[in-house]
Amino acid sequence: MEDYELDAIKRITTRPRAEYRTIEVAPITPVIGAEVSGLDLTQELTEEQLAEVRRAFLDHHVLVFRRQDIGVDDHKRFAGHFGEPRPVNPPPPEGDPYVLEIRTSAEASNVAGNGWHADGTADAEPSLGSMLHITRTPEPGCGGDTLFANMYLAYDMLSPALRGLLDGLTAVHDGGLSLRGYPLPPDYVVPKSEHPLVVRHPETDRRVLYVNPAYTDRIPQLSADESRAVLDLLFKVVAERPLLSCRVRWTPGTLVFWDNRCVQHHATYDYYPHTRYGRRVAINGGPLKG
Repeated sequence: MEDYELDAIKRITTRPRAEYRTIEVAPITPVIGAEVSGLDLTQELTEEQLAEVRRAFLDHHVLVFRRQDIGVDDHKRFAGHFGEPRPVNPPPPEGDPYVLEIRTSAEASNVAGNGWHADGTADAEPSLGSMLHITRTPEPGCGGDTLFANMYLAYDMLSPALRGLLDGLTAVHDGGLSLRGYPLPPDYVVPKSEHPLVVRHPETDRRVLYVNPAYTDRIPQLSADESRAVLDLLFKVVAERPLLSCRVRWTPGTLVFWDNRCVQHHATYDYYPHTRYGRRVAINGGPLKG
């Protein structure tokens, strides 16, 4: 490992940790993820509890809440404390327009999210984050974990020369890349947007590597061959560096809240022919700046 890579890891693992009065926060790995206990999400939370959840969210980027027997209204209320609910796009044919049902049948040949990505990066204003509540998991020991990767650290572990090249470049994100083969409403407009290749998180002001293989199509400032080579190199940063990520093992009643601005995730489909069900509520974000 290069010195600059070790320095990036040390900066994250040695940073001061927040102290909490109303919740307990147990890190999953030194670089990403934490299990939060001491809350009942069927109840209204106090301002102090919410402030501590927000602090933990910015510090750990992925929060796991176990044994939460919540309904849709509880789910939406909790999400609403962090921003406006985000409509599902494309909209569901029936049901709540703000709730995406995550349903895997026993016959599914693949599932959405089975690959590294951040949600909806082709949108002009991608989401702040998502809250996924899983109520039915595959049989015990039959898989279905989700991986989450720290994209702050993904950027910081690049060589200074490569970071210098990437800063100032943009990338085109095309929603059509992830929708191939899916039936779409006849009037649906496939989103396509251009974002900085390296964005600044709007709350922490830290730099984030903002490319993912599900949506990122090309770097317009480079030739087609150069763009493909650089993007393939950056896609491998997450896939080939396990130390960037944590693994969340789902149990019924688990809710996970992740920061879509600085986290990628991978919903592993390793549980065929078992089933899985949950609901996701996303939260509106804003424009991304370099």
